[in-house]
Amino acid sequence: MSTPGSAASASSTPQHVVVAGAGMVGLSTAWFLQERGVQVTVVDRAGVAAGSSWGNAGWISPALTLPLPEPAVLSYGLKAMLSPSSPVYVPLTADPKLLRFLVGFARNCTPKRWRSAMAVFAALNRDALGAYDVLGDGGVAGHAVDEPIQDADPFLAGFSSVENRTTLVEELAHVVSSGGSVDYDLLSGEEIRSLEPTLGDGVRAGVRMLGQRYVNPPAYVASLAESVVARGGEIRAGFDVKDVLDLGPRGVEVLARTGERLRADAVVLATGTWLGDLARAYGVKRVVQAGRGYSFTVVPEQMPKNPIYFPVERVACTPLGDRLRVAGTMEFRDPDAPLEPARIEAIVASARPMFTGVDWDARQEEWVGSRPCTTDGLPLVGATRSPRVHVAGGHGMWGIALGPLTGRMVADAMTGRQAPAYARHLDPLR
Repeated sequence: MSTPGSAASASSTPQHVVVAGAGMVGLSTAWFLQERGVQVTVVDRAGVAAGSSWGNAGWISPALTLPLPEPAVLSYGLKAMLSPSSPVYVPLTADPKLLRFLVGFARNCTPKRWRSAMAVFAALNRDALGAYDVLGDGGVAGHAVDEPIQDADPFLAGFSSVENRTTLVEELAHVVSSGGSVDYDLLSGEEIRSLEPTLGDGVRAGVRMLGQRYVNPPAYVASLAESVVARGGEIRAGFDVKDVLDLGPRGVEVLARTGERLRADAVVLATGTWLGDLARAYGVKRVVQAGRGYSFTVVPEQMPKNPIYFPVERVACTPLGDRLRVAGTMEFRDPDAPLEPARIEAIVASARPMFTGVDWDARQEEWVGSRPCTTDGLPLVGATRSPRVHVAGGHGMWGIALGPLTGRMVADAMTGRQAPAYARHLDPLR
């Protein structure tokens, strides 16, 4: 890895920026940079929405966009987390990076640290929907999807018992006490099944939340990419970034594994799980670990009208037109490891009692993707030790929800606009 250049402040707005990563975060950053008059080139090792931006649940849900390190995770216990059927799975390994991450992650699962992170997320969530509105006003998804951003009215959470509902209700209370806003009420089993008849008898209690939204992730990100190109940007697939050279006042040089090189005034690293390796030489020491999520689609006899969440099982379900995406699990392992069929079966086993009229053997689009997780659950957003090297990542499960806001924050910082107060909590050098 190259040696960083001067840490002196950038003297002017960059004219040309390379954005590494063509997922929601990277493309949002490119779009907002264009809004500020900056030329952009987006590079990606595979292509648009090829990573975790493709197969996730697509929720823009302030009520549920919460820090991943939470006290409830520790309640699983080590034995449970070593089981392939556990919602949070940690395979036995001697990988020192993973072990270091797990120790740091566990340290941040205390109630005190969780409440501190909750306050930051409350501030992020207050601005997240507004960033989406700016994209919408700018024409993103205007022609690619009939309903690009849909209101989840209502957004439902289902439980096998009233007792199991307690944890989510307490979390929602913490959202409110941290400065967030959640409009919700409690439902009986009969009430929630009357709202969504596709739910089965296994659902015996529920929570109804208003003010949440969702998108079709691959379709929305594809439309965002089309907008970036239409506004003069370039997107290069097959450009796997190997290194970034800080050339001082002459800018940066971005090197691909193929030997290809790109020169620009600055670079934004939005490469998801692979962000840490590229940013380490520039003072970013936080471990970015792959928290792999799985999903597939099915076609129920009666399609749910809105997203449904099963918090205890950690299974998220989103209607995407003629099919239902079912997503879940958090698997801490190598991001390039192949799909593990046992993880798909674990999601099916958890979801089966909660629905009626679903042929679980007819599932399609089985997928695994690596969500970039940090030990404290907070994203890494901003400049590194070099004013020419910025990072945007580490969102865990919330790259879709917080991607546009992150892109706007990075673009503002790179073009001399004032950062919001909460930006200091996301400092990549923390």
